[in-house]
Amino acid sequence: MGFRQKLALGFGGILLVIAVIGAHNIARITTLGQSIDVILRENYRSVVACQEMKEALDRMDSGAVFVLLGAEEKGNEQIAKHEVLFEKALQVEVNNITLPLEREKAERLKHLFRQYRSSIKAMGNPAIGREARRRTYFSELQPLFQRIKETADDIQRMNQENMVAMDRRARRQAEAGQRQMYIMLFAATALSAAFLYLTGGWILRPITRLIRSAEEIRRGNLDLVVQSTSRDEIGQLSEAFNAMAASLREFRRSDQAKLLRVQRATQQALNSLPDVIAVLDLDGVIEVSTEAAREAFGLKPATRLQDLPYTWLKELFEQALRVGRPAGPRETSGMVQHFVRGEERFFHPEAIPIMDSDKKTAGIVLVLSDVTRQRDQDEMKSGVIATVSHQLKTPLTSVRMALHLLLEEKVGPLTEKQAELLVAAREEAERLDRILEELLDIGRIESGKAPMELHPVPPQAMVAEAVEPYRNAARDGGVSLVVALPDGLPRVWVDPTQISHVFANLLSNALKYTLPGGTISISAKEEGEFIRFQVSDTGVGIPERYLPRIFEQFFRVPEQGPGTGVGLGLAIVKDIVGAHGGTVGVESREGEGSTFLFTLRRTGRGDMEEWRRT
Repeated sequence: MGFRQKLALGFGGILLVIAVIGAHNIARITTLGQSIDVILRENYRSVVACQEMKEALDRMDSGAVFVLLGAEEKGNEQIAKHEVLFEKALQVEVNNITLPLEREKAERLKHLFRQYRSSIKAMGNPAIGREARRRTYFSELQPLFQRIKETADDIQRMNQENMVAMDRRARRQAEAGQRQMYIMLFAATALSAAFLYLTGGWILRPITRLIRSAEEIRRGNLDLVVQSTSRDEIGQLSEAFNAMAASLREFRRSDQAKLLRVQRATQQALNSLPDVIAVLDLDGVIEVSTEAAREAFGLKPATRLQDLPYTWLKELFEQALRVGRPAGPRETSGMVQHFVRGEERFFHPEAIPIMDSDKKTAGIVLVLSDVTRQRDQDEMKSGVIATVSHQLKTPLTSVRMALHLLLEEKVGPLTEKQAELLVAAREEAERLDRILEELLDIGRIESGKAPMELHPVPPQAMVAEAVEPYRNAARDGGVSLVVALPDGLPRVWVDPTQISHVFANLLSNALKYTLPGGTISISAKEEGEFIRFQVSDTGVGIPERYLPRIFEQFFRVPEQGPGTGVGLGLAIVKDIVGAHGGTVGVESREGEGSTFLFTLRRTGRGDMEEWRRT
């Protein structure tokens, strides 16, 4: 028997047991659900209908009393209103006959109500006197009133008794299913244990023997031969294991020659790579490097990194060596400018630790990816967007002005349909104008042309000014707006105009996706050289799979509908905060709300010029 057949037999048996238990439980749950459905669908509807008929009948009787006392208008109005409600509930009962004798009582109820309705209309006739009305009320209406209520009570009681009986039956079925489940679980546990015991003998013992043999080879015993007693996959693996040991013995005899060949092949492979790559030991001595690394940065084998004029490269090496994780540049752009043969090039540097089998750093790989083309493409894209946006602004302004004049009826009156179409066109034109403004803002920020005047500003005053325009909107939407900033926070370096856009985007999004009764809170705390601000809400949240893309341009969460924007607001937030030297982030759980975070550099530790240099 092959290894696959053994696995199929072992786990197939367990799967069969699970399938049997699952099918039995599904059948039980279906039966129980049908019983409960009968209770809710067939009887409860009749009980509610009878109760509604009795309540409507009471109100009609009160209307008859009003008529009797002379308040004819009020009484007739109440009678007419609840007559409709009674007939509606009666129709529900007639269409929901489920019990023996129930149809007979429902028909009787219809007949009695027809008599009652005729009598109450006769009593409301203004042509008859008060004494005739009183006789009609006590001699006809009251007896009919009692008989209708008694009949409705009978129907209601029949359905309630049936509900109690069905409930007892459902309970008995649940108890029986529970007992059967215990029995089947016990049997399944015993069968599973038997299958596991058999598969353990077939599979685990040969694998354990192979593990012991691998340990011996790891200790250097390459003369070991694994004994195999089967022809299944384990036996084939044992034969492959022996062949591997033989190959290792051969390799041990010629390891020096092979190692030399591997080193040469590695060097040739590295030379064929276009990126700048260099492998350094723990002392910063270059062991292997690509042709591009030697030509562009002088990273030649046997050269010490300390002897090269690249301070930022030394810092990357030391940081990766210190933290044991990949290290990148501190600059926001993540690029380094460098001239190769007089040509301006841009590189993205990264230092990656090489970990040995004990998880200790054995060396560092420096990788400098050439991103010159990517940077040129980004600049071209930004230029195209800015140019197109500027070109569209002028005709769009003319369109907006024309729509305004038409709506003001400066050139003639408009029909209702024409006005409706023009209002829709004006709204779309305003939306397009906002989109163009956002595109222009992104272009200005990315190109560094946005006016940026940084001043030391108290966080409390900055947040209070940003929140104030949204308090009325939050109050109207039933949303609590809470500001919780600790006292004593140091000032932050900001451009007040630009940073107001950050709060405006975050607060408007929070209000848009927070339901009435929810809360939006703004908080801040000091973190080293930065102040971290948080805008949290209890709204619909963001699905986890979309969080990495939430700050991308033109990205919108599909599940949250098309909205009114095109997905540029958070991209602008990221660019503005990045221009301030800070970072942005988001934390969210779907259905529980979102928290947007961003950092701003604080004052008091170094001056503004030092920040600009870093």
